Parts: sequence; C-alpha cells; structure tokens
Amino acid sequence: MTRVERWEARSEWPLTAAAFAFLVAYAVPIVDPAVSDTAQRLCAVVVWVTWGLFVVDFAARVLLADRRWRYIGHHVLDLAVVALPLLRPLRLVRLAALVSVLNRTGARQLRGKVVGYAVAGATLLVVVGALAVTQAERGHAGATITGFGDGLWWAITTITTVGYGDTYPVTATGRFVAAAVMIGGIALLGVITATLASWLVQRVDETTTAQQAATRAQVDDLAAEVRALRELLTQRGPTSDPPDSLP
Repeated sequence: MTRVERWEARSEWPLTAAAFAFLVAYAVPIVDPAVSDTAQRLCAVVVWVTWGLFVVDFAARVLLADRRWRYIGHHVLDLAVVALPLLRPLRLVRLAALVSVLNRTGARQLRGKVVGYAVAGATLLVVVGALAVTQAERGHAGATITGFGDGLWWAITTITTVGYGDTYPVTATGRFVAAAVMIGGIALLGVITATLASWLVQRVDETTTAQQAATRAQVDDLAAEVRALRELLTQRGPTSDPPDSLP
C-alpha cells in the first residue's frame, strides 16, 4: 500500500463526516431561507471549515504522492473542487463511502456493490441537484423553481428522464446544474440496466449449468451400470446361465 493509499484509508471516514456536515450546512439556508442570521452564520462557518479540511486533504495527498504533478493531472476534478468555491458541492461524492456499510447486509459480490453505489449516487445526485438549482433559480425573474420542493421535484423528473416541463431552470447556472444532473442520470441508468442484464445472464447460466450437471450425473450413473453389467457377464463366462437379475 502506498503512502497516498494509507492516508486515504485513514482520512476516509473523517472526511465523510465532514462532507455530511457540509451537506447539512449547505442545505439549511436553501431549504429554509427564513432561518435566523445566527444559524446562517454558523452554516457559513461550517461550510468554510469543511472546505478547508478538503483543501488540507488534497494537499496532503499531493505531498505524499511519488509523482506529484502526475497525481494532480489524474485528479483534476479534486483540484477544481478545492480551488473553485463554486464547485465545492461536488466534493460531496465522498459521501459514497457510507455505502460500504451495505456490505454487512450480504452484498459482498461486485454486483451488489454496484447496485448499492448506484442507489446512493442517485439519491445524492437528486438532493445536491435540487439544492444547487434552487439556490441558482430562487429570486430570478420568470423562475419556475422557487423553493426546495420545486427543486426536488425537478431533480427527480430530470434524473428519471421523465421531464414534465412544469419546472425548468432559466438561469445559466441552473442550466449548468441541469446538464450535470442529466448526464449523471443517464450514467446511473446505464449502470443499473447493465447490472440487471448481468444478473439475468447469470441466472440463466446458473440454470443451464445445473441442468448440464444433472445430465452428466445421469450419464455417469448409466455408464457405471453398463460397466458393472459387463464385469458380471465376464465373470460368469459365455456358458453361464443368464443372471436372474442384475444389481
């Protein structure tokens, strides 16, 4: 295990907790715009503190990497998330680490993990998309998304490719969020479809394999009986009376 991997293993859960705190602090002022000034300031402090933790995490991983510039080149999104405050919500993908607890319920195969991550990813994408589009659209002229409820409804209809058209973004930022939700929804749908198809193929293969095994067992039993009959006939010789019965 490399130094970067050891750091990631040790920091995964603390950063997951920080990401969860960031999510709550980011969501509270958007879900309830009438929240007190003290609560808003507290949420702002939590957002900046957690963002600082993410900056420290990325800096530590770069310093521990054997080839630092190559590591940065392979983690451009992480760099953008810590460098551009506008993209800070993208750092919430670390919450996907929480899905690892699903392994305790028996989903130890790769397929079970993929389904778990897909479900958690879809939920996270809907919530973050709803928060982001609500923040971008609220208060603008002609906006159809004026509250978190509208944003949540829009995110669900968008990620499922239903798209009723009753709510839609009118700002440039809102449309950028919409594009991200659309792309993410298509990717998750593809993962779920491929996983389901793989499961069906495996079930058919297991049934076919079981049938083939049963047929081979029957053929082996028949061959054993034929061999036993030949041995019995050989022992009795050509002039012996035919046996009354065979074992």
